[in-house]
Amino acid sequence: MNYTATWRELIAEAMEESGETWSDVVSSTLTEQELDVEFDSGFGAAEGKPFTLWTEKRVYFPTEYDGAEGCGSVARNPDGQPTEHI
Repeated sequence: MNYTATWRELIAEAMEESGETWSDVVSSTLTEQELDVEFDSGFGAAEGKPFTLWTEKRVYFPTEYDGAEGCGSVARNPDGQPTEHI
């Protein structure tokens, strides 16, 4: 089974979970073009380009488990909330 994705899709899902949208982005290490590059996000080997993306409230970054890739985030500023294992 092919699990193609783009960082734009995976980041958007993570932003939605945090109540944010693309209009909240302050800075990103990915260009607009790089956000739309398709890669196999399934198990095997990490293929997505490394990145960091900042909003006013959160910092987003790639996650990986046995090659399956996703997007995680943590609060940009101290908020007293613990971070689950990533």
